[in-house]
Amino acid sequence: RERVNRINDLESTIEELSDEEMLAKTSEFQSRIASGEDFNGPLLEEAFAVVREAAWRVIEQRHYDVQLLGGLVLHDGRLAEMATGEGKTLVSTLPCYLNALTGKSSFVITVNDYLARRDMEKMGQVHRYLGLTVGLIQAGMTEEERRKAYACNVVYVTNSELGFDYLRDHLALSPAQTVLPGNYASGQFDGFCVVDEADSVLIDEARTPLIMAG
Repeated sequence: RERVNRINDLESTIEELSDEEMLAKTSEFQSRIASGEDFNGPLLEEAFAVVREAAWRVIEQRHYDVQLLGGLVLHDGRLAEMATGEGKTLVSTLPCYLNALTGKSSFVITVNDYLARRDMEKMGQVHRYLGLTVGLIQAGMTEEERRKAYACNVVYVTNSELGFDYLRDHLALSPAQTVLPGNYASGQFDGFCVVDEADSVLIDEARTPLIMAG
């Protein structure tokens, strides 16, 4: 809550920035991280304040304090239980933007293609306004389309599409045939991930194995 108060204290300053200055903030944050600044320090609060202002300008939705708290919890790699109507989709923009500043991908995993597209079309506007690229993975996409979408800063994808792409990458005969970003040597994803409806994805869906034949 102390961090939320500090984010709130920045609001009046961020409000005065022009659209160009808001866009420049992304480059500034990236430079500061690249030069070794800890993005869990004051930079986190500045980044959250910038995303809050961007969301208000672009989609006319302002993060409430409870949503800032949710963003902090998700950034910590923890589960955030939020009630219906508390704006879970908006919450994800905060940690996804912050973690995408490191140059690694930020994934938002949802339970179906409709939700992935809906979230990308609405929340993706916030990320694009701040200069990030946004990708969407849907069923039926080609390898090249998938590779291009996965290369974006923020990627909206369903758990099943991501799971099958992971399995297909492990059947690939060369790195050129893979679609997911990450460390090819270890085969591990190297980035940040928000799982929407985590109980459904990590428990219910996990009980139905993804099966590759042939």
